[in-house]
Amino acid sequence: MKARVYKSTGSWYQLKNEAGQTFNGRAKGVFKIEGITSTNPIAVGDWVEVEMENELEKSVTITAIHDRENYIARTSPHKKVQHHIVASNLDQALIFATLKEPRTSQGFIDRFLCTAEAYHIPAIIVFNKADIYRDKELDKYAELEEMYLAIGYKVFLTSVKERQGLDELKLLLKNKTTLISGHSGVGKSTFINALFPEMALRTQEVSGWSGKGMHTTTFAEMFDLPGGGQIIDTPGIRELGLVGISRQELSHYFPEMRELLNNCQFNNCLHMNEPGCAVKEAVQDGRIHLDRYVSYCTILDSIEEKNY
Repeated sequence: MKARVYKSTGSWYQLKNEAGQTFNGRAKGVFKIEGITSTNPIAVGDWVEVEMENELEKSVTITAIHDRENYIARTSPHKKVQHHIVASNLDQALIFATLKEPRTSQGFIDRFLCTAEAYHIPAIIVFNKADIYRDKELDKYAELEEMYLAIGYKVFLTSVKERQGLDELKLLLKNKTTLISGHSGVGKSTFINALFPEMALRTQEVSGWSGKGMHTTTFAEMFDLPGGGQIIDTPGIRELGLVGISRQELSHYFPEMRELLNNCQFNNCLHMNEPGCAVKEAVQDGRIHLDRYVSYCTILDSIEEKNY
């Protein structure tokens, strides 16, 4: 039987088959996938094969994992050398950001966009809490909106509290599997509850099957949307460590840099101090926003070059 993973606590999984029946499952043995050192070989969003273990208890054993169309990963919060798959088989990712209470840094947004680009997942930026913004924040929003729209990202200004911009977002989610991410306190759960009141209870209760003493906040969970599609709610991410991106590749995940890479004098150009660099030229001409270039340099600095 084929089923999809809706929730995982590391040892137990909540699954749903194509007919919509729910099961609790555990993995059979150890899964090693494509040689990746992941802390969680089975992720929310995965399609798996299961065998019935106990029909009365609705418990199953996961025997195989279907190939993933894509996935998004970050460095493991506990082991920096390993990575943690946040979710898989995604159509898009929504990053929630705020310009106040708490302020999301542009660096965090750019790291997220970079990760989404690396895994071929279209990303959408949502600036929430518009109801508390004064002129200063609204000016900042206008600047960021212009910058991100120019490189091809969709940008929204919302106030979940006042239901501003929610209808447009609701349309975007229809019939798609969407990852929702961002720092704690930016209004992700409030957004889900406002859009789909019938799900409100589900985002607050801790289901009994996962047992006591679980770090429920560290796990993503998928919900079916009324009217079609799924959203995957992720716990607030404090920092987003990039996984498997080398210094050499980083510029490929900045869309505005990607189209200029062939014009650099050196094909291994890092766009820092090299002569004949098309990217630096574009920054000087204002074709690449200086703030994006600063983000690129900061991320480049944070990538440790492995000496192969």
